[in-house]
Amino acid sequence: MNFNVYLDDFMGRQLVTAAERTGETKNALIRKAVSEWLARHGQPQWPDEVLSFNGIAEMPPFESSRDRLNPPAVDPLA
Repeated sequence: MNFNVYLDDFMGRQLVTAAERTGETKNALIRKAVSEWLARHGQPQWPDEVLSFNGIAEMPPFESSRDRLNPPAVDPLA
């Protein structure tokens, strides 16, 4: 996939300097920067409090009352 990226003069000069210093192309540096940004921000991350939640011991599992649920009035897939 191709994109056009417009940079101001200062950022463009910094990119050219970084490319010359590292021996990589400007495109390669931009791909790296986008890849690193997406790795950190591209996917929503759940807070540690949510990831470490083990449920509430006193609460019965939802499945324990599934047999008391009424079936849908109309089958949405029919």
